[in-house]
Amino acid sequence: MLTDAESDIIASSGAKLVVDNLHPQWSEQSPQDWWNATLDAIATVRNAQPRAFKALRGIGLSGQMHGATLLDRSGNVLRPAILWNDTRAYAECIELETLVPDSRAITGNLAMPGFTAPKLLWLSKYEPAVFRAVQKVLLPKDYIAWRLTGEFVSDMSDASGTLWLDVGKRDWSGRMLAATGLSRANMPRLVEGSEAAATLREEFRREWGIDRSVTVCGGAGDNAASAIGVGVARRGDALLSLGTSGVLFAATARHAPNPTQAVHAFCHCVPRQWHQMSVILSAAASLHWLASLLKISVADVVDIAPAGQSETAPIFLPYLNGERTPHNDAAARGVFYGMTATHSAAHLAYSVMEGVAFAMADGYAALQGAGTTLDAAAFIGGGSRSAFWGRLCASVLGFQLNRHEGSEMSAALGAARLARLAHGGEDLSGVCVAPPVLERYEPEAVSQSMLEIRLARYRRLYGALRSEFQA
Repeated sequence: MLTDAESDIIASSGAKLVVDNLHPQWSEQSPQDWWNATLDAIATVRNAQPRAFKALRGIGLSGQMHGATLLDRSGNVLRPAILWNDTRAYAECIELETLVPDSRAITGNLAMPGFTAPKLLWLSKYEPAVFRAVQKVLLPKDYIAWRLTGEFVSDMSDASGTLWLDVGKRDWSGRMLAATGLSRANMPRLVEGSEAAATLREEFRREWGIDRSVTVCGGAGDNAASAIGVGVARRGDALLSLGTSGVLFAATARHAPNPTQAVHAFCHCVPRQWHQMSVILSAAASLHWLASLLKISVADVVDIAPAGQSETAPIFLPYLNGERTPHNDAAARGVFYGMTATHSAAHLAYSVMEGVAFAMADGYAALQGAGTTLDAAAFIGGGSRSAFWGRLCASVLGFQLNRHEGSEMSAALGAARLARLAHGGEDLSGVCVAPPVLERYEPEAVSQSMLEIRLARYRRLYGALRSEFQA
């Protein structure tokens, strides 16, 4: 995304990527594919707006969190990156918390297999030759930053998802690193997301025809960047994101963990701010799965869902890749409960969208356990294109959702705003503003009474099936 000095969008482009699932619970990608996609998207934007691109002054990066991107001493990628929704390192989470009994006090977070540190413990056992060759461990966006600048650098928000960061102190923890056989030398240096971190390599500046040096800022993990893109930076601000995963994000003025219910308590990407997140692993991913099963498009699944809304629709547990908040259960599996011969594709479509909303309600309950209560939240991600899903989530959660202009691209906009802050030294309040609201979704009293009954059943189902999942 290319923006002007006021953060208005001039041009944007994207490139599709694939995920490799070589085994159940595995999820990997090639870092070289990220780099190729980055260059392709930049080329499209540059060709669309050559004069504006020539005046580029700052770059901000956002990316998927937790991915273990491993480089050797020569800067070669050692293996495909192990991604955020890879749950192979479940046993290593238990091992890590045994090695560092106060890990939750240090990191503010429960050890989860999607985080980066357990992945390195797994690697040390099952790919020891690769582990011995590791010189640098980078997160996905930080790998792109290294390719662009030659600098190994990360920001506080992304680093919070590694389990190597002392989130309260905003610094690497020597004890957590040592527990996984690593040290500070294996980590990138840390900056705030809105700080200048490096400068674009001269070879790219010349190749792209840019007339002056370009500042590259610390950037942010995808959700923290999305928050900046929709004006969520201060205590009381929040967003609900329905992308591949589902996230309820609440900004906080202090570090406020609740690890027992798998709440993510991370640094925000701006100084002296933190945030809480509840995360589910299969939000829009559940819709894509159902669309593939029914051999129709995702848009068609969304279109038919309202016709299936009824108190007799099946209950859906959206645990297709295990679950994080509040269960931290890598063994959990997706379930349709209560199906009969009378149920149609529309019923299944509704059940999937409702099940995701129920999972987000479980996440909100965990945030409430950490002291957070919300009156409203920005509604972002691909799922925000569905007004029906917006109304459904608002009714289940019990607070207003606001869909903002450009909400499906909020992470890129947030990254651009961070670059603006790093380059120009402006005040956060003047840059991190909420875009215009396109639609507001209020809780619907007519739906809430039925949904409360179905939510209670949904919660009982997980409790009843948990032992079967473990078996």
